[in-house]
Amino acid sequence: MSNNTNSTNGHSDRDLGLWFLEQSRLGSARVPTDMDEDEEAPTELNTINSSGGFLVVSPDKLSAKYTNVNLHGHDVGVVQANKPAPVKRLVYYFEIYVKDAGTKGQIAIGFTSESFKMRRQPGWEANSCGYHGDDGLLYRGHGKGEAFGPTYTSGDIVGGGINYASQEFFFTKNGAVVGTVPKDMKGPLFPTIAVHSQNEEVNVNFGQQPFAFDLKEFEAQERMKQERMIEKFSLPTVSHGIVRSYLLHYGYEDTLNSFDMASKTTVPPVHIAQENGFDEQDVVFALNERKTLRQLIRNGEIDSALGKLREWYPQIVQDDKSATCFLLHCQKFIELVRVGALEEAVKYGRMELAKFFGLPVFEDLVQDCVALLAYERPQESSVGYLLEESQREVVADTVNAMILSTNPNLKDSQSCLHSYLERLLRQLTACCLERRLLSGDQGEAFHLHRVLNSCKKARC
Repeated sequence: MSNNTNSTNGHSDRDLGLWFLEQSRLGSARVPTDMDEDEEAPTELNTINSSGGFLVVSPDKLSAKYTNVNLHGHDVGVVQANKPAPVKRLVYYFEIYVKDAGTKGQIAIGFTSESFKMRRQPGWEANSCGYHGDDGLLYRGHGKGEAFGPTYTSGDIVGGGINYASQEFFFTKNGAVVGTVPKDMKGPLFPTIAVHSQNEEVNVNFGQQPFAFDLKEFEAQERMKQERMIEKFSLPTVSHGIVRSYLLHYGYEDTLNSFDMASKTTVPPVHIAQENGFDEQDVVFALNERKTLRQLIRNGEIDSALGKLREWYPQIVQDDKSATCFLLHCQKFIELVRVGALEEAVKYGRMELAKFFGLPVFEDLVQDCVALLAYERPQESSVGYLLEESQREVVADTVNAMILSTNPNLKDSQSCLHSYLERLLRQLTACCLERRLLSGDQGEAFHLHRVLNSCKKARC
């Protein structure tokens, strides 16, 4: 075994342990179930900014009725929502129920800018778009409509939406999509309705009630459409090497052998080294030892793992106050709590964890570990994340990286932290965020875990 300690690009082995310490900290931050970014959405009609002389908005601000005679083309009753359509999601959508089509059925639904003239139908002015009920035409910023869909009248439910993924407006009638049109308007867009003949009345649903249109299914289909576009691209043979390098990097030797066996008849013998200048020796280093230590840690056998480290790589555990030793001692304490050996955990804490009190870099995690003792069911507590399998993985990954860092031929210590596959996924995330930025920061935020989980569900 090598006793060499590398220090490249200004990062020492000790820093590697601190990086994984931060990953352990991130485990305490729960991922919200709703990954949409916090953003206000429309809830009612805006009675302040409307053509008030031609319509009456109900006290609950969710219905509007035309109260004039319609003598002129500009005698339109128009009202916007109280907030613009939120943009940091896949789709925004709202609906109207046509309670009464009135004498002419000149009802319209659409989107308008904040500066829209509130005496004109949506779509008649620039920066507006509207689907009109009397003729079924779509108007987009000028007086002439274009053929779009069927007319709608009393009893119909009509919806308007923005698909941020495709940058399109879409409209529905009675739960079915009527059509789509490119969204060529910038800036905040307000859901807007218009009534334009006597007794016309509509009720608005901003999501307080179930929609007639299956929005969840529409979103699922949109995501599937994106996945199908991605799957059209053929993967080069290098992808096999990337998966192989991932298994090598983390010491999954048994899985690697199975993968190689299964790949013999399906993948040409081209390795990532041949196509990408990748030196496989960097991740083959100490493969068997890394596999053994990962298995011990994943099984909760921390004493055995520490024993093997002292035998094989004493330099890694030489500094008993290093981040690596800290994570191992914490995991030993956690395993004692897991099996209910609380008295032994207290003794171990006094002997091994006490030395980390007063050290700012470790203090919060020491407190979380000790807090496990305060709960009858610690796995259900705020510090229950420590008892999850992911915490064992963090410790195993730390030891794995520290062993890789002892390779005397290692050129870059940062390569110990991430496999090639993970670097590709980081690049994917960066590209998706950049793409969203180019779309005016519109569309749902990219979450790698959500994408991977949706792909997994789609294949089940």
